[in-house]
Amino acid sequence: MAQWATIQQYPQATRQIQSIYSSQFPIEVRHFLAQWIEDQPWMSIETDNPQHESVASTLLEQLVINLSNKVQEFEGDQFFPIRLKLQEATATFKQNYEQNPFQLVRVIKNCLQMEKNLIEQAKAPEQKVESTPMVPSVSAQIELKLEEQVQRTQTSEQTLKHLQSEQESFIIQYQDSLKITAQIQQLQSPQQTTEIVAKEAMLRKEKEKVEQQLSQKAQELLQHRITIALYYNSTLMGLQELQKQVLDTELIQWKRQQQQAGNGAPLNEGLETLQKWCEQLADLIWQNRQQIKKVNLLRAQLPIDLPPGTKNLLPELNDSITGLLSSLVTSTFIVETQPPQVLKKDARFAATVRLLVGGKLNVHMNPPQVKATIISEKQAQDLLKSDVKAKNEMSGEILNNVGTMEYQSSSGQLSITFRNMQLKKIKRADRKGTEAVTEEKFCILFQSDFNVGGNELVFQVWTLSLPVVVTVHGNQECNALATILWDNAFSSPGRNPFEVPESVLWPLLAEQLNVKFKAATGRGLTDDNIKYLASKILGQSDDYTNMAVSWVHFNKEALPGRNFTFWEWFYAVLKLTKEHLKSPWNDGSIIGFISKFQAQEWLLTKTNGTFLLRYSDSEMGGITIAWVADNGKLEVWNLAPFTSKDFSIRGLADRIKDLSNLAYLYPDIPKNQAFSKYYVSNPEQPSSSIDGYIKPTLVNVIPVPYGAPMNYDNPQTPQLMSPLSPATTIYDRSPGSVQSTQQNVEEMTTDANQIHLDDFLMGDMDYNYPDDFGQINVNELLTNSNLTAT
Repeated sequence: MAQWATIQQYPQATRQIQSIYSSQFPIEVRHFLAQWIEDQPWMSIETDNPQHESVASTLLEQLVINLSNKVQEFEGDQFFPIRLKLQEATATFKQNYEQNPFQLVRVIKNCLQMEKNLIEQAKAPEQKVESTPMVPSVSAQIELKLEEQVQRTQTSEQTLKHLQSEQESFIIQYQDSLKITAQIQQLQSPQQTTEIVAKEAMLRKEKEKVEQQLSQKAQELLQHRITIALYYNSTLMGLQELQKQVLDTELIQWKRQQQQAGNGAPLNEGLETLQKWCEQLADLIWQNRQQIKKVNLLRAQLPIDLPPGTKNLLPELNDSITGLLSSLVTSTFIVETQPPQVLKKDARFAATVRLLVGGKLNVHMNPPQVKATIISEKQAQDLLKSDVKAKNEMSGEILNNVGTMEYQSSSGQLSITFRNMQLKKIKRADRKGTEAVTEEKFCILFQSDFNVGGNELVFQVWTLSLPVVVTVHGNQECNALATILWDNAFSSPGRNPFEVPESVLWPLLAEQLNVKFKAATGRGLTDDNIKYLASKILGQSDDYTNMAVSWVHFNKEALPGRNFTFWEWFYAVLKLTKEHLKSPWNDGSIIGFISKFQAQEWLLTKTNGTFLLRYSDSEMGGITIAWVADNGKLEVWNLAPFTSKDFSIRGLADRIKDLSNLAYLYPDIPKNQAFSKYYVSNPEQPSSSIDGYIKPTLVNVIPVPYGAPMNYDNPQTPQLMSPLSPATTIYDRSPGSVQSTQQNVEEMTTDANQIHLDDFLMGDMDYNYPDDFGQINVNELLTNSNLTAT
């Protein structure tokens, strides 16, 4: 079945097919010549091979002939719109492609390939169709539009050359007319001979003929000027639409991705493509601007009055094309590498600024300087309101803040990297209400002046960095990061600096927490993790989809019964995991986000010695081990949380190895299988000596009363560890059932201080110590041992 017929069978593809075609290749031509188009060897033509040009020319001729024949088939008034459209297409093909038949081949090949892509997507399973956009590549659409504008610019260039040639011919002919007039004046004398009279009559006849020709040419020149002005107006509209798509959609999208990358999301490396598009736009706009200026020059050389009621478009076109160039230059002055968004006073920081069209417009021929200053939220607002004074205002002092842009010929990049900036002073604004220092936002303002076209045009440009929060102490980092996360995640494009919503839906916040955690640790959050976090900040609910979280709830108000906010707790967990637990978190050994009650329920269904790791609810940046033990009664115990300070002394894996009470990582993985790859020490073997000394090894141990010792590991030298807390519910196991009873912890434990360390070392718990140590004669002991005190 023909490709065109196939694509019409899929409604999804049919809805998108219109976007493939443009004035370069109207969809009506594709429809009425469908079979002929698909029968031609377009794909085998190499557009960079001169030997294939004759084949491309032949196909163009055949296309025009077939199209002309098709026009003849549509007779009658009812077919007038179709006939007119096909006639316009015929004229367009002749005008656009006769000098460059390869361009037609490229256009048709691109259209046919995008049709195939649409058909393949439409044939895919329904669920895949939903996840795959049924639209041609945005990049392909932009490339096609750029090609169209290149073709239009080339066409107008040829038309302009023809207009110049016609005007020069007119001027030469006009000079001939002046010569004839001079000759006639010379023949004017009182004595008129027959020969002079005949000569004068001949000259007057010739003059009349020349003047008729001049009048006709003047009319043609005038019509050419009107036509080319309308053509430039159409080209300008196309360039405006294309530039809007590149700058207001694609570049804004890249900036949005850059902002999301501040929260840990991956940044699409699409800046080089954007630079290529912007450079092509700059080239096209500059060429059309020069052409319009040339038309104005021709008009000044030979003024011809426009017909009454006809508007002179040239002055307006010149202003519009210059404005388009100005918009392109100012919009493509961007911050390529953002400064740190939590900016510590007196710390060095870096940033990179780039002009995407610098190489194409030869801005680098007069390398511009760039200045960086820090401004407040209010000053940024004034700047966007075109307040002239705002460019000279600042809210602090930055060292090493001025530099010259450099051009890299290999990449065509014009940029500058400030490597050693340092914020020395900061002026804070009056805070609003309960706003904290870490909620105050600043930004870095970059300014420069660009000369284009040999100082023909001078553009004053500036751009703002993403918001930054200035801190003076490390303990402000956590809350500053909360401000930045909220701003990066939920600010809208084109906002008034630096407005953000007061509350957002939980799913949106959960997505950002997941992105942040994944970027920091390597693995994101599961659905169960996210549900646990939702319950922590919003309370218990069956559905969190439409529940909102406010900024105040996120990082202003403390969690119920705690002295820290939700974000402070989450950030502490993230930091602990990133710095000490990344590997076991990534391989799934840490469940982490689970409540104490849920952990109990899970463990009480498992074998003695089964344990899991969960983040502490009560201590920021803590992780606890919960395990099940059976001393005739089934009970769940929780170790006091470990923190970064603990893990800087001894790692998690080695601490787990020390504890013989722990046998299986939930649900049933032997602990050595789960953690042996992370062991970094072996307490069972003697430590190496250093300068004659034996290095001791710290070992964790759980006191015996808190769960019977397991024999899964070799006995180890015990040392009392941090306090631990038992589960509040103790279960008594009987055959066939698990019965719950409440019991006080004190009733089931023995005072740990009554267990003597020597009993363990000697292996004899029945040894009788003297009641009174004062009865021991130490001197006698020393004498019997032949020891002499000195």
